[in-house]
Amino acid sequence: MSETTSTGAPGQTRKRKPFYQDLTFQVLAGVVAGVLVGALAPAVGHHVDFLGDIFIHLIQMVVGLIIFCTVTHGIASVRDLGKVGRIAVKSIVYFEVITTIALVIGLVVVNVLKPGVGMNIDPSSLHAPASAAPAKSEGFDDFLVSLVPTSAVDAFAKGEILQVLVFSVLFACGLAALGEKAQPVLNIVGTVQQSLFWIIKKVMRLAPFAAFGAIAFTVSKYGLSTLLPLGKLVGVFYLIVVLFFVLVLWPVSHYAGVSLWKVLRYFRAELVLVLGTSSSESVFPQLTAKLEKLGVDEPVVGLVLPTAYSFNHDGTCLYFAAVSVFLAQATGTDLSWQAQLGLLFVLLLTSKGGAGVSGSAIAVLALTLAATHTIPVSSIALVLGVHSVLSAAFVFTNIAGNCVATLVVGKWEKAIDRVTLHRELDAGYVAA
Repeated sequence: MSETTSTGAPGQTRKRKPFYQDLTFQVLAGVVAGVLVGALAPAVGHHVDFLGDIFIHLIQMVVGLIIFCTVTHGIASVRDLGKVGRIAVKSIVYFEVITTIALVIGLVVVNVLKPGVGMNIDPSSLHAPASAAPAKSEGFDDFLVSLVPTSAVDAFAKGEILQVLVFSVLFACGLAALGEKAQPVLNIVGTVQQSLFWIIKKVMRLAPFAAFGAIAFTVSKYGLSTLLPLGKLVGVFYLIVVLFFVLVLWPVSHYAGVSLWKVLRYFRAELVLVLGTSSSESVFPQLTAKLEKLGVDEPVVGLVLPTAYSFNHDGTCLYFAAVSVFLAQATGTDLSWQAQLGLLFVLLLTSKGGAGVSGSAIAVLALTLAATHTIPVSSIALVLGVHSVLSAAFVFTNIAGNCVATLVVGKWEKAIDRVTLHRELDAGYVAA
């Protein structure tokens, strides 16, 4: 008997592909192969990181345009600026609440388990990574100014997601204000969006090779044994991630009327991919398409998901909280509860607007430590060996959190086809 799953239309079925053609399996195979090559043939593994770099560059090449098209088409199609504003406000409130909870969980657990206590590292013996050198503290006014691009073209060229989002919203509002006159432009935007998704679909065929290259390089450079001294930090952080899923995402998903397990299963290919590449940008187009396939209205997806990529970094907040306190413990830096409250406030600012690119968290972490004026920035060198292991978990959490956030806002807006939602989640995503 052939394995099929219903499409929801009477009398129609869709065949599941053989397991070896499934992207999830292929990416996992790439990860396993990367670990083996990195451990057994480090000379080879050290020179295959270009595979991951090429993949991420291909994604970055179009992700700005995809955000622009998604936001523009979603907002302009509604032509109700009041609804757009309502969605935006609800999204920001949700993001701030959830990321604050994430920071608190991270701070509490790392203070209780104290993974860095006893290391007694002299920060003067460490060298700060190159990416940390130019880091400087930014005030809230600087953050607001940075939201507005001096040139729309420059925002796209530099991949500044927040700036692209601001321009896209303004452009979409302008089209919405024009009414029917804007329809020809809207048709062009929709066509461009479809073309970009076609490119992404082809690029995704390279995902297993990208995961292989990224993992092989990491293992060959740092070695499996180098993970052992910092194993306690890794274990504590993964415990923090599990607690966040159980204490936050599970009840929030239940509130949204969905099973968290089914959501994770539906987006399994994207979640596995980010484990290998540590880049959330690499799955943005697929998340957009899948959320709409789940029955979430296009305007909600088009506004909430891109905004979540800049403001809803659940996993990254867990990482910043845990690693910051760990480095304080490792270097013997005294952090009172007042200092940790100040750290939490700084993290609420510095965790926003991340690019979602592998390695960018190191630069933001350096910015955070510089802003505290207490934890030595040079201590970041301690976690470089396990950063990729940690980033796999926090990017995974970011993606899961963004999907759940979109479903929650969709529920608030009554903008989800519940029949389609449950049919798709019950069946599990099957590629066409």
